[in-house]
Amino acid sequence: MKVLEYDFYNEIKDWDFSHINYEEEILTKWDQWEILEELTNKDSILLDLGTGGGENVIKHFPEVKEIIATDYSEGMIETANKNLKKSGRKNITFKIMDNLKMTTPDEYFDVVNARNTVTDPKQIYKTLKHGGHVIVHGVDKMDCWELKRICNQGQGFTDRKPISVIDYENLLDAGFIDVELVPIHVREFYKTKEDLMALLLKVPILDEFSEEDDAVDYYKKEINEELLDNYIKTHTYEKGILLIRRYYGIIGKKA
Repeated sequence: MKVLEYDFYNEIKDWDFSHINYEEEILTKWDQWEILEELTNKDSILLDLGTGGGENVIKHFPEVKEIIATDYSEGMIETANKNLKKSGRKNITFKIMDNLKMTTPDEYFDVVNARNTVTDPKQIYKTLKHGGHVIVHGVDKMDCWELKRICNQGQGFTDRKPISVIDYENLLDAGFIDVELVPIHVREFYKTKEDLMALLLKVPILDEFSEEDDAVDYYKKEINEELLDNYIKTHTYEKGILLIRRYYGIIGKKA
């Protein structure tokens, strides 16, 4: 069933995974939050695209002059404002905005951050100051590949070109310089099947979610529990049920 991407994220409303019992082993030294800290100072102005429920902005973003964080889901922004009120953090503003129809001012931000979201590099380039940076973190085609292969479905499963390469090329085409792409590998161990299911129902790992050829198509698919049980049977270890996560990180600079 085809579902509007807006409806998918609006239904979720937040990205809080604290109730899911799992542990992770990070195999690649690429930390988005450390990079953000290195590129900013107390006078910096930051933009976070696809902020979701704002958890990452509130928890990880440095204390700077101004932070604007956007999402096109009204439900997500409602959650973000609730989380902001609880946090007591200042100088953060959450707004509804479509990443592909940006309404931010030209040459205003020192850093634009985008995590696991659709972007338009040309619009990001326009809203950055000269010398400003874009930081992108995304989920790549080979993420949870063995699980996708067993279930014969999943995010980017039929894409010909990995989204990491598409994002990298689009940043270059937009005019960014010093563009670096880093593959990121993480092992995650889920304590129970219920913990794994909680993840799969919250994120589109096993759904058809493609951004190839500038399309943004999302199809909600049912999880075949028999196939999932087969995966769990062969991928359960002392630490739990293993998922091999494949992300990517990109940094680019506006000349």
